[in-house]
Amino acid sequence: MKDETKIWIKYSTENLDSANILLKSKLFNPCLQNVQQAVEKILKSVFIENGLPLKRTHDILELKNLLKVQNIKIDILDEDCDFLNTIYLPSKYPLGSVIPDYEPDNSICSKAIAIADKVTLSVSALLKKQHQKK
Repeated sequence: MKDETKIWIKYSTENLDSANILLKSKLFNPCLQNVQQAVEKILKSVFIENGLPLKRTHDILELKNLLKVQNIKIDILDEDCDFLNTIYLPSKYPLGSVIPDYEPDNSICSKAIAIADKVTLSVSALLKKQHQKK
């Protein structure tokens, strides 16, 4: 695995670890922001490892679809991508609730973390499989 890929994975892992700590502290907005960042970074690690141009975007669905065009499938539903996309700006800036229709809570944060865990496992399996082919 490329050294740069490892760095992206490390940062993603730190974001996900932070999200779990923030959830335990009931700090829901920063929890969600860290989840979104964890997923974004783990997806970008796939770009790096495969020598693909890195798109400057925070759009999870766009990243997933760019990988799909390269025949790289990541286990995340489009609606989960949309959910994570709704998190980015409102969790970063005080524009109201992170989730437009309701306030973030333990349940929403747990759902987001579960999505991130699933994506992380999917990417880990993919990178392992790719490494074994080399």
